Amino acid sequence: MRKKEKIWFFFVFLFLGLIGTLNNALAVCPVCTVAVAGGLGVSRWLGIDDFISSLWIGGLNLSLIFWTLSYLKRKGKFNLTNGIVVFFLFYTTTIYSLHWYGALWIRRNTLWGVDKIILGIIIGTVIFWASAILNSILKKKNGGRVYFPFQKVALPSFFLLIASFIYYFACKCLNIN
Repeated sequence: MRKKEKIWFFFVFLFLGLIGTLNNALAVCPVCTVAVAGGLGVSRWLGIDDFISSLWIGGLNLSLIFWTLSYLKRKGKFNLTNGIVVFFLFYTTTIYSLHWYGALWIRRNTLWGVDKIILGIIIGTVIFWASAILNSILKKKNGGRVYFPFQKVALPSFFLLIASFIYYFACKCLNIN
């Protein structure tokens, strides 16, 4: 199996694992969604690398999915099938619109042999998902209360920001791009 196939194989199983957690919708507040969208807009406005922007796209997508699933749960219409449909609908429309816009599959816009935007969306999704789980763990440890105001907003934004800085400085130090 080639390296590229191994990477895709890994990410397919990772996404299947994410789908398996949809039963417990880790609802993220609208403020967090706005924070992620703001981060995406600012990074694009500043002309930052596609990988960094797509980290925020992945986080925004997952935030919107959690928000949608939370809404469906409140309306009593949530089930695993709806969760899977919502998950694939959000990611399919995002990737299709980026493809239609011409932002994907650019020859030299790759990292580890994978399109930077696709890879960034995947990694941003994983980071956002892990930070939502971390928020739940921290709340559970603290008797159902947050440790600080807007913890739900701060954790995903902080980890996405850290990942953005790591990529930026790694590229700068290694003279990549």
